[in-house]
Amino acid sequence: MNPKISKTAAEEKIEKFFKNIKGKTPKEVKKIKRLAMAKKIPLKDKRKLFCKKCLKPYSGKESIRFKNKIKTIICNNCKTKSRWKL
Repeated sequence: MNPKISKTAAEEKIEKFFKNIKGKTPKEVKKIKRLAMAKKIPLKDKRKLFCKKCLKPYSGKESIRFKNKIKTIICNNCKTKSRWKL
């Protein structure tokens, strides 16, 4: 990670990365996540685009359930459940 990168340049890099996340590897997701943490940039809804355990981007074939205003996604790769309030 380049420490000389500005916060605005880091925000642009993160936005560009998440526009095409489907073809990315967990290693690349980890790098972008570390960049956001280093520059104190919140990912907000972008963190819902990949698994919180294995960092693999969701492909759209994951199991999605809705129950009592809670969205549950089960990762195909590691079988981890991610839950979010609606």
